[in-house]
Amino acid sequence: MMKIAIAGATGRMGKMLIESVLNTPDAQLVGALEHTSSPQLGEDAGAFLGKKTGVMISADVAQALAGAQFLIDFTRPEGTMAHLAVAEKTGTKMIIGTTGLSTEQIAGLKKVSTKLAIVFAPNMSVGVNATFKLLEIAAKMLNQGYDIEIIEAHHRHKVDAPSGTALKMGEVIAEALGEKLDDVAVYAREGHTGERKEGSIGFATIRGGDIVGDHTVLFAGDGERIEISHKSSSRQSYAQGSLRAARFLQTQNTGLYDMQDVLGLRK
Repeated sequence: MMKIAIAGATGRMGKMLIESVLNTPDAQLVGALEHTSSPQLGEDAGAFLGKKTGVMISADVAQALAGAQFLIDFTRPEGTMAHLAVAEKTGTKMIIGTTGLSTEQIAGLKKVSTKLAIVFAPNMSVGVNATFKLLEIAAKMLNQGYDIEIIEAHHRHKVDAPSGTALKMGEVIAEALGEKLDDVAVYAREGHTGERKEGSIGFATIRGGDIVGDHTVLFAGDGERIEISHKSSSRQSYAQGSLRAARFLQTQNTGLYDMQDVLGLRK
């Protein structure tokens, strides 16, 4: 039985994670975290489902992690890093889907991973990670004569852009082409930009409504174009991927992993 705590318990993703844990036979909800100003503090974590779990929403990280083997965290960078500091002390393995982490914060994850097993991925969806593999193959085949653009769309509440998934797609493609994304990425175009630079990878961002997450990579050549897309209609896929990551971590004591490791897609 996987004993799991959920960070950001009252958010859209947090609620989906709680529901998924409660409906998973080999998982048990043992902790639910929220920030200190949350009006739901002290409420049962399953109240939104009309269920009594006996797990109360708390702002006390150490208390929430005391009996947890795993913490699933899809919050904000500063929250994730604060949770990581406590998890290091309690020995709670982490599944992190938070995006927008800085280079320094990622370095912090790597440091803690020498003591604690962590899965850190910009997107926990199994389908998205299959798409990463397809993009790697496509980029190697379409490495001449094709311009590459990454278009992503998310709901109006998303605070970072481009999305972590879009950036990961760019990294996968750049690596397949023998490049570093930082050297070839174009994140904004405005005014008289001149012709498109050969070998660049462009990004376009859309924010609006309740879009869960759409990503399309366009390989545009002369006389044809190839599009590889993934569209999310529910956060359920992220939750199920997170539980799959927890099962993977059951056999890992230390190390920093991503969903490619979880799914056995690493070279």
